[in-house]
Parts: sequence; structure tokens; C-alpha cells
Amino acid sequence: MKGDRVEIVVDAGDTTRTYEMRASRAGRRVETQVRRGVVEVSEVTRNGSVVRTARFMANRVLALVEHPLPRVEEGEERPAA
Repeated sequence: MKGDRVEIVVDAGDTTRTYEMRASRAGRRVETQVRRGVVEVSEVTRNGSVVRTARFMANRVLALVEHPLPRVEEGEERPAA
């Protein structure tokens, strides 16, 4: 959903760096996968096409924080932000 985002904190040697991947349009979502020592964060469309991807070495990732947008049930209104 538009507004979903993932923050990735990476060890960059003498400091840390924070990256953010955000679902930029309606109907898109952010997915995370960890495989073969690589953390992959992708923005994906409704039909599953990958729009963009960020890859990080898993042994350098200090934190991976997902911030999902609260889902709204049918008949409810989204709270004003």
C-alpha cells in the first residue's frame, strides 16, 4: 500500500547509514527477502512486477524496521494524518 516503508540501518565501517525504501504509488507494496547472505528490499506492483530493488550484505545490516501503513477495513475511514 502507498505509504508502506522499510528502514535499513547498515554498518559502513566507522559509521552507520540509514536507507529507506517507500511504496511510492497507490497499489504498490514493499517486500523484504533474506537469502544467500543478501537482504533484498523491493517495491512491487499489484501484479507482482518489481519496480526497484535495494540489496545489502546481510552481515552488514544492523536493523531492518518495517513500518506498514495501518489497513482500513470496509466501511471505515482512514484517520487524517
